[in-house]
Amino acid sequence: MFTKRHLDNGIPVVMEQLKNFRSVILGIWVKVGARNETPDKNGISHFLEHMFFKGTKKRSATDISIDIDSLGGDLNAFTSRENTAFYVKVLDEYIDKGIELLSDIFLHSRFSEDELEKEKGVIKEEIKLIEDTPDDYIHDLFSKTVWGDTGLGQSVLGRRDTIKTFVREDLLHHVSKYYGTSDTVISCAGNFEPDRVISLLNHYFGGLRRGSAPESFFPPCFKSEVAGYPRDLSEAHICLGVDGLPYASEDRYALALLNSILGASVSSRLFQEIREKKGYAYSIYSFISSYIDAGFWAVYAGTGRKKAVTVTELIIKEMKKLHNTISEDELNRTKDQLKGNLILGLESTSSRMQNIAQQEICYGRYYSQKEIMKEIEAVTMQHVRDLAHRLINDGKMSLTILGPVKTEEFKGLLN
Repeated sequence: MFTKRHLDNGIPVVMEQLKNFRSVILGIWVKVGARNETPDKNGISHFLEHMFFKGTKKRSATDISIDIDSLGGDLNAFTSRENTAFYVKVLDEYIDKGIELLSDIFLHSRFSEDELEKEKGVIKEEIKLIEDTPDDYIHDLFSKTVWGDTGLGQSVLGRRDTIKTFVREDLLHHVSKYYGTSDTVISCAGNFEPDRVISLLNHYFGGLRRGSAPESFFPPCFKSEVAGYPRDLSEAHICLGVDGLPYASEDRYALALLNSILGASVSSRLFQEIREKKGYAYSIYSFISSYIDAGFWAVYAGTGRKKAVTVTELIIKEMKKLHNTISEDELNRTKDQLKGNLILGLESTSSRMQNIAQQEICYGRYYSQKEIMKEIEAVTMQHVRDLAHRLINDGKMSLTILGPVKTEEFKGLLN
């Protein structure tokens, strides 16, 4: 059962009570990420996320680890381009202790200079790890290709040259600017008593100040470009995409269906054509990235150097013919697939917590499974065909290649 309440200081709290579960997870979501950062402070949101776990006024970093392990729980966080989230997951009987621990790191972290310097080394190693994982790294490079060097084009992890400049005052300024009631959403899912959770949250978070007003952005402009990053790798990694949709777009369900048809499953066109029939790639899939005011729809493929241009041509061919080749059977089958994925994707308290938080942030309201399924079922053939034509055939394409290839080989493919 879903409910939405507000703390005494105005923070919205979205809750889904699941009485058949033995666990409960509570997350604090702050509406700040890489796109909010100035280029010289790129990576500060993610850096700060790490620093929250490095000691509070009453707990050392070791104490924090021991306390969560003693509960058999999980205390963690993550940063994206638009949000930073902190969460605790425990057995339902430990909800009081879990909320106290989460509130302690969120409100009373010390951000000591010694820990700050050590963490710079940790995050530099994390950056190296991503750069040494080309099928991950290509996604950052593609975002930079389509959005540029600022805003959404910036890496969540930041850069080595920005990380090394961070000082404690930078962290305190970031907290002061963004970590207030106007930028925060709390979500909770699992077996809990709503009144008890609200009482605990009012106790621990009641003193949180208002903070700055949420920032507004000019929608970024999708750039059509071929960007090559030569590297001595055994495979060429390709990311090719088109301008997409903001997450609250009325066309979002039509796009989800198109994405499933194109490349989001083993029965999809790209997987069947490029991997199963031709054997040109082990990994190939399409995906959607949506933000508050922008988005893109893209395809990733990893293939051999000699097949890279051919695979890119095949991807473009499959995309461009999408608008006039979808059958009623294919659309209906994909609707069933999407509805099944929706249900299976909400089988855990963690996924439920994330779902209700993201709905609050993205839409300002809650959509039930029944409502979403009804919206999916209502998408017409004409709708998906028109959207495919608008985004692909009438839109702009962008391409990023990482690996042992020459960029000029791909130059004419997007025309």
